[in-house]
Amino acid sequence: MEERGLKVLENDTRFFKKIGDTISKLLIPTKLGINGMMISIKRNSMLKAYENYIDDEETADKKDVYLKRYEEAFSLYLESIDKYIMDSIYKKVKNNTASSFEENALSNYYTITHLKETQYMEYKYRKQKFLIELDYETVKLSQKAKLINRFNPFYVEKIDSLYKGILKNYSIRLADSAKIGERTKKEIYDKIFETLEEYIKNNLPIKIELDNQNSFKEILEDYDKFNTFEVGKLDKRDNLEKKMILLGISRKLFTHSLPLVVAEQCYIELLKETRNLIISSPNTNKQEKAYDMLIKLIEDYNLKLLSTKIYWDKQRDREEYKKFWEEYKKLDNIKDKEEYQKQKEILFIKNDLKALYINEKKYRSIIQFYKKKLVSYGAMRAIKNTPTTKNIHYTKNSMQKNKRRANG
Repeated sequence: MEERGLKVLENDTRFFKKIGDTISKLLIPTKLGINGMMISIKRNSMLKAYENYIDDEETADKKDVYLKRYEEAFSLYLESIDKYIMDSIYKKVKNNTASSFEENALSNYYTITHLKETQYMEYKYRKQKFLIELDYETVKLSQKAKLINRFNPFYVEKIDSLYKGILKNYSIRLADSAKIGERTKKEIYDKIFETLEEYIKNNLPIKIELDNQNSFKEILEDYDKFNTFEVGKLDKRDNLEKKMILLGISRKLFTHSLPLVVAEQCYIELLKETRNLIISSPNTNKQEKAYDMLIKLIEDYNLKLLSTKIYWDKQRDREEYKKFWEEYKKLDNIKDKEEYQKQKEILFIKNDLKALYINEKKYRSIIQFYKKKLVSYGAMRAIKNTPTTKNIHYTKNSMQKNKRRANG
């Protein structure tokens, strides 16, 4: 009898569990409808407060009042979206009724939440951005043109400020480089590039579409180049070039949140990666492609960053750059394209060699590669080894002379 009673109890437990699961599934659409309605109410209230705040005709006193109302309405709006995630998406995932979009949304939500304990500022910005982007998907799916047109100005302005906050936070962390290791630095560099790519893919197209003043004409060429990297599989060289384009665009869009000193560190990191790619390339063809990429990167670094640099830590570095710039401008007098390219590469290689000679042992391989290039262009002399090998070797005296020559 005892055994039979246990079996009945087990069967009843399963039965009630099934009923509970069924009821939960039935209630989810109702819960979603209620939350959706609450989000809509809070969204409309927030948009009205935002529109009053940005109204140019309002006085300064009213601006302050409207700003306070907007901030309060924005906070309630975010809370309503947060509640929707916990009440609806979580239950749908738990009951295996969620779409892949909803599953990814919940996964991203928890990834962001985990930042709270270690990187609170990044958590704060990313959570707000995530909640607004989630609601933006709902707004687009509604296909209500009036709502979309009303939401877009707020969305672009707010998401823009959140991206700037995220990048500024990374910049501050990099500035405190004495307290972080090389591994952490590399992680921050990667996050900067990921954030820039995310912004250019998701937010910039909306800004360009809403722009009536042709504000982005200076970056449209780079933006078009970036879009070419969104098709097909990318190799290491392609990824480096994409990062270079992202940095170039960032100099126009994020001048203050990603200041010059941080952008310079990012360029230097890219130069290291590209030099390593040259040395590690398995064949001559890939090595030459990596080298072409390096020449582009050196030019980008000098034109888009160093040429705009006002404050230099060392006066000597500033004077050295002035000499380089004068030599670079002289190249404009060369009319033949091939000769121009050749002389430009010689100038870039010699200038890069100066930085590498500071740690000659560490950069021995790339220094040798540069020297072979200079020899092939007739800009450096070398003594060949025995006829049994094609390698080029340098005597101690010739290396010292070449080092002095590279240093001008």
